[in-house]
Parts: sequence; structure tokens; C-alpha cells
Amino acid sequence: MALEPGTSLGGPVIPQSWFSNTRRVGLRAAAIASLLALSAACGAPEVPSGRPAGPPAVEVFEATIFELQEAMQAGTVTSRALVERYLARIAAYDDQGPQLNAMISLNPNAIAAAEALDAERAAQGPRGPLHGIPVVLKDNFDTVDMPTTGGSIALAGVRPTDDAFQVRKLREAGAVIIGKTNLHELAAGITTISSLGGQTRNPYDPARNPGGSSGGTGAAVAANFAVFGMGSDTCGSIRIPASHHSLVGLRGTSGLSSRDGIIPLSHTQDIGGPLARNVTDLAIALDATVGPDSSDPITARSEGRLSTGFRDALDAGSLSGTRFGVLTTLFGDTGEEEPVTEIVLGAIEELKAQGADAIDVEIADYQALMQDSGVIGTEFKFDLIDYLEDAPDSPVASLTDIVDRGLAHAALERNFRRRTELEGRDTEEHRQALAKQESIRRALLALMDAEQLDAIIYPTLRRQAAPIGQRQVGSNCQLSAHSGFPAITVPAGFTNDGMPVGMELLGRPFSDPELVGFAYAFEQATGHHTPPSTTPPLVDGVPPAAVSFDVSLHGADEVTPVSTQASAEARFTFDAVHSELRYELAVTGLDVDELLFGHIHRGDVGTNGPVLYQLLGGDTLISSGTLRLTGRDRLDLEASSLYLNIHSSAHPAGELRGQLQLP
Repeated sequence: MALEPGTSLGGPVIPQSWFSNTRRVGLRAAAIASLLALSAACGAPEVPSGRPAGPPAVEVFEATIFELQEAMQAGTVTSRALVERYLARIAAYDDQGPQLNAMISLNPNAIAAAEALDAERAAQGPRGPLHGIPVVLKDNFDTVDMPTTGGSIALAGVRPTDDAFQVRKLREAGAVIIGKTNLHELAAGITTISSLGGQTRNPYDPARNPGGSSGGTGAAVAANFAVFGMGSDTCGSIRIPASHHSLVGLRGTSGLSSRDGIIPLSHTQDIGGPLARNVTDLAIALDATVGPDSSDPITARSEGRLSTGFRDALDAGSLSGTRFGVLTTLFGDTGEEEPVTEIVLGAIEELKAQGADAIDVEIADYQALMQDSGVIGTEFKFDLIDYLEDAPDSPVASLTDIVDRGLAHAALERNFRRRTELEGRDTEEHRQALAKQESIRRALLALMDAEQLDAIIYPTLRRQAAPIGQRQVGSNCQLSAHSGFPAITVPAGFTNDGMPVGMELLGRPFSDPELVGFAYAFEQATGHHTPPSTTPPLVDGVPPAAVSFDVSLHGADEVTPVSTQASAEARFTFDAVHSELRYELAVTGLDVDELLFGHIHRGDVGTNGPVLYQLLGGDTLISSGTLRLTGRDRLDLEASSLYLNIHSSAHPAGELRGQLQLP
């Protein structure tokens, strides 16, 4: 069930019993779909303010906050309907389809909260731009109505006594929490695997990782499971998933937003914030969640330090007259790094086209300066102990408990055991790391002052998302995390494999609104964000059907043309959700002993290109099967840049050819 024309919006609140505090014991897509169908079948509720009952006329896929607010104000959709529609997308694509595995839990009160906000809107108008807007949270943000697990089975039943500060601010602004997303367990990694949530997949290529540790949030937002999502960043955990998912994400200045109620990894480096598909939505989320909090003294630094609000900083002309430093040290030049470097250098040229100046810069002795400057290893063990002391009925009291009881994923065991070995909080190693972080801050300010820079630019990662099971390398997370300076990641383009690449802009302390303004101007000029093809809009409540098309192969289509009496016919069926291309192929006019093979090649009409897949061998003239396409191959298919070639002994370079063209 999804909210398409002709579908009722009525029905009861989804009962608590249908929800689970973890996906492993009940969050099944079929159950969600059944509940939504039940909700619709029970009839439409009374619609406040005399508006007629009816289906929503808005598509949530890639919808912005302003678009959804306009629709709710016009009465063409309700917040409840939006929640149901996003739940339908979760049902279709999280456990099914590409099986993203982005969600850990759903909020059993989401529909009731949305209905209350609908009634409030009818009675007194919206609270603001977030009124009735569905969002998701990384599952290290405390929520009073759902467990907060950090992705660990050790904390599966732990329910906080209150909301995290930023969660409370979102609710006060009228946002609806749909559910909580998977993360790299206890936020201690960048590929998003956990004992509770398993492995999250990247919707741009489900065989690749989604980044982390906020990878569940990144995948969920990219797949349109909510309007935006909240993540946390200790060393790249907002920016890396943003880069991997063609999203925008800000790691704010240390002190910009409260850490209260976020499971800690390192109190020195932790900060929470949003990931969004566009800069305007990001700015709205930031305006709602930043600011002083008496529960987190570090936020006192932000009082009076922001020159403007985030929405007020959105100026499409803000790049004109700016000066950026291109930090050459953080650009890779190896074979696997060159594609990302090329894309980010191209994005810098696009910045210049908008009136910016960019010069190459270096930080003296950069590697020595950064070495041993992180404090996660010296703070994690003790910060977690402090958090667990206040966690009601927690079955574990420390990281040591978690490891000794076998309550961590195997991928994290060595990491966690190493971090339990530290004896005390106040060590020389920790003091030296903090001193190095101060040196980094001084070096950055000196460079920016000397070169009169508005920001420093580099790739968020030097490599694209790695296949699941392989180590993700190439992160440039340390500079912002270890200095406490703000950094924003914006979509810069895509690799030839169809994977997103992010460009990072680092600014001076509390220049966060200016960075958001630069990102907005760049976004408006380039439009690099593109949604993944594995999670398209639903059609009548379900993913779109696979598309079939026929290809006739002729010698005249060869490059160069061939005179032949042979021919071939192929039927292809493309399933975008599963990235599968099924085929049936038959060759006539050739004997079996004349046939060599048949392949799919990459290439446009009239050009030759490399072999991708073999469909036919020399022992048969008929073949069928299923191909799993890579991200690059999907893009080429959609661009009609694949062709089928049949080779024979008479024409080994190719006898028959036909271009694959989707309807």
C-alpha cells in the first residue's frame, strides 16, 4: 500500500505490537505494507478544518521541505499521509528490493504524532517549516519513545528517560520521527556494520558500503525514506555518508550544537547534525537544532558567534569574490584515487565559473602535525562508561562488558578490545593529542590569514565507496575533526562506476552559515545531486515493474558494416530496483560451429567499446540468463550506451550488432 490516487488515507494508528525495537525481531517490510493496507482499509478519518478527505497529490520522492509544506498548506496532503508514504518506501526498499538495511527501528507513535500535528495545523497554523515533516535519526540519539542502541545488541532494550537535545528541538519544531537508522556499531567505524542492524548497503550500488558511521542515515535519506536525517560526526561520520550518497552534510564548529543525549565516541570530537538531499533542507534543519544548551557547556561558545541564520545565508551569488585554498596534500594521485581527484578538480573549476578564486596551498609538515592528534582511542572507553551510568536498566556498564559478553559484531571486536586496554583517562598520550589539536588550529588560522582564504577545499574521501567486505580507505576526515573547525560536504559528481563523490569545504570557527551559503550557491549552479536508480518512485504502492524491450541484431549495424544472411533477436527485461538485466537471445542463419560468442559491450551507436558480459558461447545458438549490473553499467543502459555483438568464425570482429535502448 502506498498513497497513490484512489487510496484512502484513513485508518487506525498502527499498533505497538507490530513494531520492534530492532529490525532483527520484527521490522519486516511485508508487515509494514500490511499495516499500511489495514490503515487504509479501515476508512478515512475526519479531516480537520472542513477540508475534503482524499488522497495526497504529492510525490514524496525527492520532495523538499518547502514543497511538502506547500502541499500540506493547500490541503492536498497531510502529515499522516506523508508518514504512511515514507513507510511504504521503507517497506519496498529496506528489507526488499535492493535490501538497503538502513533502518533499525520504526517509531510506533509516528502516525499518532503526525495526526496531532495535522489537527494543530488546522486549528492554529504550522509552527514553522518543519511542521509535520518526517525525519529519521541515527540510533545513537536518545529518544524517550524508542530504545537507543548505538547499533549494539548490548543496548537493544535500553530506553532513555528523555530525548537528546537536538531531538527535542526537532519535535518542538514539529518534525515527526519516523524511525532510527543503522550505524557502524557505537559509531566506531566508517562502513556501517553492527551487531544489531547488520550491514547497511549503498543505494547507488548495493554491493558497496554506505560510509559511516552515519551510513544508515545516509542511505535512508538518499533512498527517500524521510525528508532528511540526523547523524553524528567524530571523524567523518556525517561527511563520509554524505559523499557516498550525493548528499550535503555539515560537521559544525565544535560547540555549534549540543552533544547532550548522543551516545559518545569522543567528547572532544563528537558533534551531531543533519544530512539532506539539498542545502535548503539542511539549513532549515540546522536552524532548528543548533544553539546553546545548558546540558552541554561547550555550546556556550556559539552564543553571539554566528553572523546570521542558516536560511538567511542562502545566496546563489555568495561565491562571487570568494577565495579558496586547494589543499593539495589531501588529493590522491594513485590509480584508485585519480577518478575522485579529477571530479573534485572539475568541481573547483565550477566554483571559479561562479566568481570564486582558488589557489593551491599546503600546510607545512602536515603529516607530522596530524600524526597522533586524534583522541577517540583515549576517550571512547571512559565516555561510554559515563553514558551507561545514566542509561536506565542497562545490562552492561562498560565497553569491557560488551566485549567480554560477546555482544559486539565480529568486525568490531579487535577495535573494541584494543580500546578497553587503556587504564586511565588522564594520560600523556591524551595530553599530547590535545596539544597537537591546538597546533592544528593555529596552523589552519595562520594559513587562512596569510592567504586571505574564505575556505579550504579537498575531497571528502580520496576514493569512491568500497565494495562491502573491503576496507574503506582514503578518508580526509581528520582536519576538521581534530581542529574543531566546520566543514561541509557537497555533491561534486559521479565516478565512471556511477558512485557519488563529495567535495569538502573547511572554514574558520563559526563560519558555518557562510559555508552553507557557499554550498547553496554551488548546488544552484551545478545540480550534481542525482537520486539512486535502485529506489525509484513507487507505482500504486509498489516498486515499478521491470521494463522489457527487444533488440534486433543486423550486420548493417556493425562498425564497420558486414554483409550477412544471419540475424539475431534478443529480449531484455531490466529490473532497476534489483539492478538486474534478464535476457533471452536466439541467433539464426549461422551454424553452431560458425558461432564464436556473443557479448554486451559498452559503446554508443556507431562506436566500438569494451566487453562487459558474455551472453553466448560457441556451443549453442540460444541463451538466457540474468546479469547483475554495476552502477556504471546501469547508467550506460539508461543512456543507450550498451550494445550486443555476435561474433562468428567468418567475422571474428563482429557479425551482428544491436544497441540496447530502454523504452
